[in-house]
Amino acid sequence: MSRITVMLAEDHMVVREGFRRILELDPDFEVVGEAGDGRKAVLLAQQLRPAVVLMDIAMPQLNGLQATRQLLKELPATKVLMLSAHGEEPYVANAVASGAVGFLLKQTSALEVGRAIREVMKGGTWFVSTTSPVRQTRTRTPRPASRAERLTSRELEVLQLVAEGKANKEVALALSISIKTVEKHREHLMSKLRIHDIAGLTRYAIAAGIIESSVQITIL
Repeated sequence: MSRITVMLAEDHMVVREGFRRILELDPDFEVVGEAGDGRKAVLLAQQLRPAVVLMDIAMPQLNGLQATRQLLKELPATKVLMLSAHGEEPYVANAVASGAVGFLLKQTSALEVGRAIREVMKGGTWFVSTTSPVRQTRTRTPRPASRAERLTSRELEVLQLVAEGKANKEVALALSISIKTVEKHREHLMSKLRIHDIAGLTRYAIAAGIIESSVQITIL
C-alpha cells in the first residue's frame, strides 16, 4: 500500500521541523514538500499534488485560509488540515469556510496528527478546538456565512496585507495591482465589514484568525 503524501505549510521553521519529524516516524506517511508562506504553499502543492496539506492558518504573503481556497480550486481532491496555536471557535469556523476538512492545534500530540490524517483520507473530518472535543463527522454541518465569507478573494488578500501594516504602495506591489485599485478594495472592505479605520480592520483580522496578534502593526 502506497504511503500518504503530506505537504507542510508553516512559516515557523521550528514548528515545521517538529511536524516533519512526527510524520517521518510513521511509515504510512511521506513528507513531499515544505513551504514557509501561503503563496509558496499554493504553488508547491500544484507541483507536488500531495494527498494532504498541513496548513498554518496565519502565514505571511497569503494566510492559510486564502491559500486553502486557492489550492482547492486547482486540487479539489487534496485534504487540508488547518493548524493554529489558537483554538477558539471563530478560528475553526473560518477553517471550515475555507474548505479545510480538519483543524489541529499546534500543540497536538503525534498520535492525534496521525489519526487526523487517516480520518480525512477516509472521507471524514477532524476538528479540535479549545472549547470543544474532537468532532468527527462524515459531512460538515452547514452554518450561516460570516462577514469575512462575503469578501472576495482579492479583498481578503488586501485585508491581510493592510492589517499587517502594509502601506497602499506595498500592497499594490505585492498583488501587482494599482494603488487606486488597492484604495477601492479598502473602501469595499470597510463598507462590507462596517469598519471605518485601519485599527478596526486589524482587530477584525486578528479575531478572524487572518493574522496573528504577534504581527507588528503600523497604523497608517
